[in-house]
Amino acid sequence: MSLLETARAWADADPHDGDRAEIEALIEAAPTDPRAHTELERRFAGPLTFGTAGLRGPLRAGPAGMNAAVVTRAAAGLGRWLADAGHAGGGVVIGFDARRRSDEFARVSAAVLSGAGFAVQVLPRPLPTPVLAFAVRHLGCVAGVMVTASHNPPEDNGYKVYLGDGAQLVPPADREIEAAIAAVGPAREVPTSDDWLTLGDDVEADYVSAVVRALDPATVPAIVRQGLTVAYTAMHGVGAATTRAVFAAAGLAPPVSVPEQDEPDPAFPTVTFPNPEEPGAVDLLVALAAEVDADVAIAEDPDADRCSVVCDGRQLTGDEVGGLLADWLLRRGVRGTYAASLVSGSLLHALAGAHGARFAETPTGFKWIVRAGTDDEPLVFGYEEALGYAVAPEVVKDKDGISAALAVALLAAELKASGRTLTDRLDELAVEHGLFATGQLSVRVEDLSRIGAMMARLRSAPPSRLLGREVTASDLLDETPAVDAVRLLGDGMRVIVRPSGTEPKLKAYLETVVPVHEDAGIIAARGRGADELDRLRAEMSATLGL
Repeated sequence: MSLLETARAWADADPHDGDRAEIEALIEAAPTDPRAHTELERRFAGPLTFGTAGLRGPLRAGPAGMNAAVVTRAAAGLGRWLADAGHAGGGVVIGFDARRRSDEFARVSAAVLSGAGFAVQVLPRPLPTPVLAFAVRHLGCVAGVMVTASHNPPEDNGYKVYLGDGAQLVPPADREIEAAIAAVGPAREVPTSDDWLTLGDDVEADYVSAVVRALDPATVPAIVRQGLTVAYTAMHGVGAATTRAVFAAAGLAPPVSVPEQDEPDPAFPTVTFPNPEEPGAVDLLVALAAEVDADVAIAEDPDADRCSVVCDGRQLTGDEVGGLLADWLLRRGVRGTYAASLVSGSLLHALAGAHGARFAETPTGFKWIVRAGTDDEPLVFGYEEALGYAVAPEVVKDKDGISAALAVALLAAELKASGRTLTDRLDELAVEHGLFATGQLSVRVEDLSRIGAMMARLRSAPPSRLLGREVTASDLLDETPAVDAVRLLGDGMRVIVRPSGTEPKLKAYLETVVPVHEDAGIIAARGRGADELDRLRAEMSATLGL
């Protein structure tokens, strides 16, 4: 079938008038307009695939975009897979954020899954992803769907699936659902029903109570909690109201919010990318923190499953926050498994060992981290360097920026009571365990084939030395489970290179461990760590042919 015939068949089956008109306009223009033909090729290059976080892609008509037809077929495929797995007629809960068309895609999913015989409940308004993840187990559902693209650019949307255990999909379920979606007929012919329920505010309130109960703020005196000043931004996302409710229930003073970013806005007008990791994304937060003399500043990403921390004018890395939170829980006597993904720093391993706690390293992604516990030692803390933390995995079996924000605030309050800050505690940990300096080399591409070419180059000719030290290379495709990554290890140094699972990027995760000597001290160690990270970036850039 030719490209135009394929596009015509898709348009004929598209249930959404606007999406159908979009494809029809390209079909009409393609024979005489090369740009329209190229765009049509892009739209029909292939369907979106289940990646690290389900479906995610640009809002546009056609199988290679997020639109009503793609969501219809995704919901139908999910329903078929659930039924085949013995869950026919079970409960499914659906949530959505405030991105463009998120509410529409939630309604489409509800209608399709209801039409397939499931008992569907939809959250009442745009809410954070952690609330949906909590709701799956809280409501006893067989699955949950969250319509969100998290911290992706404004033109994107996505479709994240949780199973009945409250965790994200792992193989082979993702491939099986993908196959079930491919087997769905024309979107227009998928049965639908309006027999689904819109929930009230109870689920969010129950989530707030569960988070506060799990983190037990009463261990910090009320006067200390009330004396903490927190600057905060929701980054135009949906986290503000729920975060304020959690802080209030925990007896903390209300966070002081960046006013320009407090209300949901799918255009994300004040940031280039709505991701706290991106340069400039927390500039307004840093300015507010200085203005109100905040003890700590916290940024959540748009669906509030990640958070970033600024203290003493410096944005902490995800590894630094992960180490601080793990140290806080370990000192509280929280026993169980402490887990981090392979791209995260090594400090957590050292901390767990020092406290005699079980440590587990997992493949990238919280779908693996939340499964790292054992029956005897369940997961009590997990993190990934990309600003994701599970400080209460018994409440949410995924990363949760809101519970992490509360934990950061409680830790900051404890430290303030003794005249210290988060950065002071980091210095103390460095003196005890060495300075674990981590950073990244991140390469954003327009042409995805460049990522494959760079990985192939690295695999065929890995470096034998970095920082003047011998290194050994391991291809993690050869491990179980297989991971598309290469690990380079040397004395006091590590580099892991992998494609991003959510964005068109290649990432190199860099780490060097610097001892803190009594004569030179922490300042010298931090200077050496920064220099070594800069050298690693330069050497890896050359290795990758940049």
